[in-house]
This record gives sequence, C-alpha cells and structure tokens, in this order.
Amino acid sequence: MWQWTSDLTTNRAYQGFVGRTNELDTLRGVLATAGPRVAHVYGITGIGKTALLDILAAEAEDAGASVIRLDCRHIEPTEPGFLHALGVAIGDGGSGVDTLVERLGLLSPTVLLALDTYEVFRLLDTWLRQVFVPLLPDNVRIVFFSRQRPLDVWFSAPGWGRLVQSVPVQPLSPTEAQVLLNLHGIQEEDAVSLIRAAHGHPLALKLAVTASRENHARSWPQETVLQHAVDELSRMFLADVEDSASRHVLEGVVVLRRVTVSLLQALFPELDPQDAYERLRRLPFVDGMHDGLIIHEAVRDPLARSLHASDPSRYLDYRRSAWRQLVSESQSAASDDLWRYTADMLYLIENPVVREAFFPTVTALHSVEAAQPQDDEALTGIVRARDGRQASELLLQWWRRMPQAFSIVRGVTGEVEGLYCKLRSDQVEPSWLLNDPVTAQWYSHLEQSPMRSGEVALFCRRWLSLKEGDSPSEIQAAIWLDLKRSYMELRPGLRRVYLTATDLGAYRQVAQRLGFEVLGGWEVELDGVCYPSAVLDFGPASVDGWLAELAAAELGIKRDPALLDVEARQLMLAEGFVALTPLEFGVMRYLVEHQGKAVSRRELLQHVWGTRYQGGSNVVDAIVRTLRRKLGSQSARIETLTGVGYRLR
Repeated sequence: MWQWTSDLTTNRAYQGFVGRTNELDTLRGVLATAGPRVAHVYGITGIGKTALLDILAAEAEDAGASVIRLDCRHIEPTEPGFLHALGVAIGDGGSGVDTLVERLGLLSPTVLLALDTYEVFRLLDTWLRQVFVPLLPDNVRIVFFSRQRPLDVWFSAPGWGRLVQSVPVQPLSPTEAQVLLNLHGIQEEDAVSLIRAAHGHPLALKLAVTASRENHARSWPQETVLQHAVDELSRMFLADVEDSASRHVLEGVVVLRRVTVSLLQALFPELDPQDAYERLRRLPFVDGMHDGLIIHEAVRDPLARSLHASDPSRYLDYRRSAWRQLVSESQSAASDDLWRYTADMLYLIENPVVREAFFPTVTALHSVEAAQPQDDEALTGIVRARDGRQASELLLQWWRRMPQAFSIVRGVTGEVEGLYCKLRSDQVEPSWLLNDPVTAQWYSHLEQSPMRSGEVALFCRRWLSLKEGDSPSEIQAAIWLDLKRSYMELRPGLRRVYLTATDLGAYRQVAQRLGFEVLGGWEVELDGVCYPSAVLDFGPASVDGWLAELAAAELGIKRDPALLDVEARQLMLAEGFVALTPLEFGVMRYLVEHQGKAVSRRELLQHVWGTRYQGGSNVVDAIVRTLRRKLGSQSARIETLTGVGYRLR
C-alpha cells in the first residue's frame, strides 16, 4: 500500500486524470484572449478541484503562460498578507498593490493567477473584488478554487456579469469512475460496488482502491449518502494500516490543521518525529507543503470524530499537547509566520462561535464593502429609518467627518441593506470622540484604564440593518465577519474592541463566549433609548493571546498569567510593567519558551550569552536573582533545580 500511494503522488498532474471535460473546456476559455477575466471553480471537499488546477496550470505553462499558484491556507487573510505572498511568488516582496499588479502583467503575454482553498479567504473577498481584480492588466486571469460557491455580487455588480465565469465541479459519471478504477487495476466486475459506494467522488474512489486491495470489497457501504461513504472508507483505510505506530500517529494528528515535526514530537514524544513525518507524507490524502503537512479534511474529519467518540481522553490530550507547543513556538515566530500559528490555534478551538467567526462554513448572501459617496442616499435612509433624530444625527455626523470609517452591506441584488461604522483610536480626533456621548464614554474608559503606547482600540460605533436594526440578523453576521478582518490587520497592536447595541442582551451568550464584558454604569440614552456598551480586551498579547486563552479555557488548561511582553521587552505584573536589561530579557525569554521544562545553566550561557562567552555559570545565577527581585510576588515561578539549573512553572 505504501508503494502505491507514493507512486500516485509522484505522477505528473495529467496522469490518471479522468473526466472533467466540461470544466476544462470552460477554463480553457478563460485563458483565451477574449475570455472572462475571473473564474470561480467550486465543489465539495475531495471532489477534485486541486487536480483540476494541476491540469489547468500544466496546460497553461505548456502554452507559454506564467502560472502563479497561491494556497490560501498559508496566507494571512488581510491585504498586507495577500500582497506579501503574491510579491514573494513573483520576486517582489515589498511593493504595493499597484506595482505588484503591474509586474504581474509583465511576466508573460498570458498570466494565470490561481488561488486554491479560497474558502478560507472569505475575509478578503470584498477587497479582492473591489480593489485588486479591477487593477489587473488585461492579460492576467484570476481563478479561485473553493468549496463554496461565489457570492452573487460577483455577477450582479454593474459591469461584472460577462467578466466572471462560474465553474461548478460535479462528481464523476459512472463511466468516468469506471475508467479511473481501471487505471488503478480494478476490474470491471469488482468496480460496481466501489462506484456505488463512492458516488463519483474522486477521493472516495482512491480510498476505495486502497481498501479494495486489502480485501474489503464486500463490506462497502451501499446505498449511503456521500459523506457517510467517505467516513466508512476512511475508517477502513485506517484499519488497514498494518504498522501500529503509523496508525497511532495518523489517529492523533487529526486534531491538527497543519502537521510539523515539532508538533509530532509534542504529541508523540516516544516516537522519532522525522520518521513519523515521512510516513504521513507518503499517504495519498496528505499534501506536503513547505511549512508542514495537510491531511485532506474529507479523511481528517471523520477520523477526528471517530477518535473523539471512542477515546475522548486521548483526543483531549492530543489537543492540549498541540496547544502547548503552538503557544511556545508562536512566542518567537517571525511576523511573516504568525498567521500560520493563528490558523493552527483557531483549528484547535471547537467552539463554533469562534470558529465560524473566522472561517465561516455557510455561503454568505451579503457582501460588505467600503461605503462610497454614491451610497449616501441609501446609507442616510437606513440610519433615519432605524434610529431616532438625536441618534441619527450623531451617526451621520461621523459619516460627514469620516466617510472612510463606514462600510455598507449589499444583498444578492446589489441593493444596500445595511451599514456599520468602525473607528480606530489612533486615527480619530479626541475632540470628535468627546462630541458623541457614546464614544465619549469609551474615551473616558480608556483614560481610566489606559493602554500601552502603540496599542489600538477599535470602536464599533453602530451597525444597522434596514429590516432588523441592530438585532441579530444575516446583515449583522456579515458585519461581524468583516470585523475579524480588522482584527487580523491590526494585530499585534489591537488591544480592545468597544461596541454598543440597543439590545446587548440578544448577543449575551455569543459575546460572553468571545470574552466581551458589559460596561456597567456606562450607558447612554438617546431619543429615550438606552445604548449600553461592551468591551473586549484582548490582553497584552493582542488577538493571538486572546485566541490562546479561548483555546486554553476550552481545553481545561489552567494557564498562568503571561509574564513577559516580548515586543516591549518587559515583565507584565499585576503591579504594572517592569523594564528588563538585555541579559535579563534573554534569560526570561528562554525560560518562558521552555516553560515547565528544566533548563541548564549551560543552555542559558549558549543561547543568551553566546557560545563565545568564557565566563563562569555564576553570571546566570546573578541574572536569575535580579529577575526574581523584579518578579516580586511571582518570584517563586522560577524554580532552582539543584545540580541542573532552573525551571519556570
């Protein structure tokens, strides 16, 4: 089995490719001079979208086109994150959007820009549609590959209809499935039950081939829905892995979004992590990336459900081990790598409120975009229809002063159905905040509980739907999703989010799970209506620290308060912030990165003082003494291990 999977993954893209005639013909038309500028390829997980991309890319390159492929799973869903990834791909990592699109167009007479796994990029969909795609030169074609169908606004916006092509990917026909199975040595008489079980799903067919070679052909699920068939085939595949160590590893890594050698070592300290990594890499449903392995979710998800049901304690232990490793690594991660750790941490969080807030699984019917001058009539109409005279005038005053702070929400027909206003504390005049009773309260709260220099607060001043006002609705859900893009863009400087709604109680359950707290005694009355406020304080570690805390709470991990602010190079204590010397910071950082583990004096000398240091180890003891004095009531956190060194608990 291992040899077969290895051969399968090393074949050229077009070998073993079956069917997809209609889809390929449509995509070939996109590459034509007079073809559409944009294509959205979509279909359920495992249906073969990436294989289709492989063929399209190979044909485009054979025809002399330049092909740029970006996997959205590894890109921060923000404008800077996308532009950085694109710049790296074309050899220009530091330019703005105008320069990048110009260079993109100069690569060759025809350029194909393909964005795979686009479903995780929903936070950036509006910016790509409104800003990036219109800037692309005529010779550039952009193709999105996603599990979710594109938003209707891609087709309904004026002038877009003929420029955008929708390409749904359907299951293979029985004839095509038969051809695929024949290519893998399955005879026609043995293929009938496999085809019936897989429902034309390519990944299910591949799993069926593997399991068939282990003599399970008689036990296929017969008349079942597709996902159940994939679940059953996945479990059969796991059962057929004869090597118990490999099976053990495969069961455990299903709790991870991305598999790395260091995470394998954390989950399975008794195994050789590099050997385990290589075993996983050879599996047919595992994609090898430059920063780790991705297990196909059509296989990963049913195996995770099975482990959770059969051995919940082991399932929880794996997630806890992964959490500890991710927290340790993220503290020293470069800014370009931080998004990977954010996404990894988000995957550990099973709270649907949090998961859906960043990676929604339901196709949205509304799009959020920056408000333009021509939206004034619709925006003003919604404000006056939903709010009283005093409240309306205050909000419209912000519209006149800072139109860039407003976004509008369009429905499937393109009509404006909602709006929201968000302000940044570092981009708004304090006098303007004080002129609005709501933001004046937030400003006062900031003065009473000040943030550190460089930290930013986000003021969500108002969201409104024409039909539902500020009550929970699809409009509000689209707005809250768009807010998460701001979270990503502003980290690690984002410290707080303030918001108001006339009925905060309607959001109590969701808001509490996200960490919002109602500011008691800070209510404002406008037009006889009470406007209470709530605040979410991410903490000194910003969004990533907040996510780590949410995951820790869900996993039942009692996490000690953070002691070290890496960027400010100071201790964070209940009494306040304490500055550190370079050597104190170096020792403290190393202890934090290895929290709970014994650290020898030799290690500290090597990593903090450098290998050239010729002094004695007593310098380490001296620095630890000063650290303990500065830690005050937290000094016992640094333990002395006689004959070894120290440990931070």
